[in-house]
Amino acid sequence: MSVSRAACLVLLLPLLAGGCAPSESRPLVRVDGSSTVYPISEAVAEEFQKAQGRSVWVTVGVSGTGGGFRKFCRGELDIVDASRPITPSEAAACRARGIDFMALPVALDALTVVVGRDNPVSEVTIDDLRRIWSPTSHGRVLHWRQLGPDFPDLPLKLYGPGTDSGSFEYFTEVVNGRPRSSRGDYTASEDDNLLVTGVASDPGALGYFGLAYYRENASRLKVLGVVPPGGGAPVLLTQGNVREGRYRPL
Repeated sequence: MSVSRAACLVLLLPLLAGGCAPSESRPLVRVDGSSTVYPISEAVAEEFQKAQGRSVWVTVGVSGTGGGFRKFCRGELDIVDASRPITPSEAAACRARGIDFMALPVALDALTVVVGRDNPVSEVTIDDLRRIWSPTSHGRVLHWRQLGPDFPDLPLKLYGPGTDSGSFEYFTEVVNGRPRSSRGDYTASEDDNLLVTGVASDPGALGYFGLAYYRENASRLKVLGVVPPGGGAPVLLTQGNVREGRYRPL
């Protein structure tokens, strides 16, 4: 993930829960969770409803992977979108409510590190990312030039997923060595479209989010190549590199 996601994006469906809740005499299928999986679920829900007509209703929300798992394990959802595997504590919470489930991998993803089109930066190292996002950089690393003289003379503004996001957990583990280990002085949102807008509108901004959101906004953003920890040429974001697991920082 640059950063390519080691795990597939998955859907979790309950096996023992009480099924879909009724809504105005129609069955209601409740889906929520990862913003990265959201575009897939939204498209499938639309096609499903076209096929079913008015016999069923589907709602798709975006509360992040962590928020989706909490709702799922409280019995509030029929499907949870997830950009990481369920944790042992989340699985235990589901079992405590009598909710068993199955996981269905639906896609591979890449967390793309992006800047605005006018930013002259074209690549970063893993060490650069660590210096930018480390908890010790909170309130201290605020300018690109703090990374080195070859970086632009621009204030550094950061955008990324909120703490309920599976993308946040994955990125922080890969870059900083521990899940949820991150500086807190950045613009956080579970809505990746807000992150896209923030990065695209600020020449000094840097952010990360799912590949689909970059591809839909490629005319406004520039994806950065990531130099592997051992050095060498930066790994570029291509579909082949994502499929084969090369576009990742570790």
